[in-house]
Amino acid sequence: MRFSTIDKINSNTIQVLKVSSSAFENEGVIPSEFTCDGQDISPPLSITDVPKETKTIAIIMDDPDAPMGTFTHWLVWNIPSDKTQFAKGEKIDFVQGRTSFGSQSYGGPCPPSGTHRYFFKIYALDTKLELKQGSSVKDLEKAIKGHVVAESVLMGKYSRA
Repeated sequence: MRFSTIDKINSNTIQVLKVSSSAFENEGVIPSEFTCDGQDISPPLSITDVPKETKTIAIIMDDPDAPMGTFTHWLVWNIPSDKTQFAKGEKIDFVQGRTSFGSQSYGGPCPPSGTHRYFFKIYALDTKLELKQGSSVKDLEKAIKGHVVAESVLMGKYSRA
């Protein structure tokens, strides 16, 4: 599955890695414990089929259905290529960017109304990024352009009761 943000970053990507979660299936419902209605912790993630030439991994989680435009929930980069498992609520010791919440950490789904889609975009990169903590999603997208060797997306949905 391809989405416009990914295509803008690197339309020449040949390989596809895989990302999944034991908490929800692709296009399934994200359990409330990973949202503002629950513990607001990051879900478990598993990344497989990481290409050999991968130096680091980056994650962008966003909500394109937000009323004011795409809302960024999580930005992480310079994750070592062998770090392919993330536990539920795992403390992240890698560089994180500034989310639309204004924080530098995971911020779970919290839609004001209706059902929103949340995309966990995983990028295998051929470089370590020279990008400082707290950088924006636009900074991250610009930095990874031309360095994506593989990518994957896990999409979950959430609506508040």
